[in-house]
Amino acid sequence: MELTEEIAAYHDGTGEPGRLVGEFRRSVLLAPLEQGPGGGLMSAVQGGVRWVYAFTDEAALARFAQARGAGDREWEYLAILGARLVDAIVPMIDGPAGVAVNVADENGAMLFPPVVGIVPEACAVDRADAA
Repeated sequence: MELTEEIAAYHDGTGEPGRLVGEFRRSVLLAPLEQGPGGGLMSAVQGGVRWVYAFTDEAALARFAQARGAGDREWEYLAILGARLVDAIVPMIDGPAGVAVNVADENGAMLFPPVVGIVPEACAVDRADAA
C-alpha cells in the first residue's frame, strides 16, 4: 500500500498503526523549504511541538500552497525518506518535533508525533526517563 492509502485506512478505522508507521518510513516525501536566507525545512509550532511539513506528492504540496495563498509561486522542496525525517532531522530540532503529512488535506492529513516508535527514543516525549 502507499502512504496515502495507509492514512485513509487509519482514518476509516481499518488501518494498523505499525503498518502506517512502516509505510511512512519507507515513503519518499516532499518537505518544502523556507524562503530566504537560512532556509531550512518549513515547519510550524502547535501545542509545544514543532511539526515539520511533508507531502506525499506535488499535488498535495500544491494544495498546501493554495491554502496559504501562495499557489502562484514556485516552491522548492527536498525529497526525503520519512525515516530520514524522523531519524536524522527530528534529533537536530531543539525541543519536541514530529512530522505533519499532507496538512492541507482535511481527510488525508496525518501527524507522526514525537513518541517512542516514531522518532528516536532520545527525542520521544513519552520515553521512560522523560520529565
